[in-house]
Amino acid sequence: MCYYYTASRIDYLAQEMGLKRVLWALMLVISVAIYGSHAPLLTLCKVDGKIPFSASSVVVLTELTKLVLSFISLLIWDRRQLGVSLSWRHAAPFALSALLYAANNNLVVHMQLFMDPSTYQVLSNLKIGSTALLYSMFLHQRLSLHKWLALFLLTAAGVSYTYGGLQDLQHSSSSPEMQLHVTLIGLLLISVYCLISGLSAVYTEVILKTQDLPLTLQNLFLYFFGVLLNLIVHLLSSNGAGFLDGFSFWVLVIVVSQALNGLIMSVVMKHSSNITRLFVISCSMLVNALLSVLLFSLQLTAFFFLAVLLIGLAVHLYYGVK
Repeated sequence: MCYYYTASRIDYLAQEMGLKRVLWALMLVISVAIYGSHAPLLTLCKVDGKIPFSASSVVVLTELTKLVLSFISLLIWDRRQLGVSLSWRHAAPFALSALLYAANNNLVVHMQLFMDPSTYQVLSNLKIGSTALLYSMFLHQRLSLHKWLALFLLTAAGVSYTYGGLQDLQHSSSSPEMQLHVTLIGLLLISVYCLISGLSAVYTEVILKTQDLPLTLQNLFLYFFGVLLNLIVHLLSSNGAGFLDGFSFWVLVIVVSQALNGLIMSVVMKHSSNITRLFVISCSMLVNALLSVLLFSLQLTAFFFLAVLLIGLAVHLYYGVK
């Protein structure tokens, strides 16, 4: 009887672990799909080649959606935490996290004045290195040489894809070749952007992992400050247009998908690491390319296939080599 009970218990635990692995893989696949579909969805929102809505409005609504979903999750799975005595010390660290995220979101806009969009896309891949460096420092995770090489390949893959992974054959003959340009101030701003990007991600991971609180409650703190700070930014930068001006079905899809992805990334940082997040973002280039080909008749170039090769090598080096 004891042996039967033990064997049954082992089978149950094995099934539970198998289910968790399946759910984890599904969550990462969904995140890859959301990251990869973001740019094509923005293109579908354009009217006469321009974004018709306020970007700050979308950020506020996305943060608000994450806040509401976090509260619902708290009521469903961690309702007992509502009666737990909490102090401002639990919530205060998330204010800095939300401030860093808000600062970076606004920095992206101002950087466009000192470089062209293509240069920004190429140079922004340097945040992979800054995130990995800060991750290694603040979480005391010593990365081996082959893991650093994997992250370098991941950065090179991003540069290769954003530089010329896709080509529009219909307009390539009538438009000049892409000219990359950036000023000295632009280089300084992109450096600050990459630093803050890595710092905000790693700092948030440290808080999520060191606090003895359920993730749903931590998300509630984070997104409360996210809504507050981004709402202030929106009010200060508003040009008098309505909050929902230019909104469409595709904008709603962006808000909901980005909110869902934010919650997924919280799970990843709580139970895995920012390195996993970097690989998810890099793999999303494949989804972005597929959607761009299907929706906008863009053509894949040699840079795309080089990026795919580099990502494959990076995944093998980081997760496959012991």
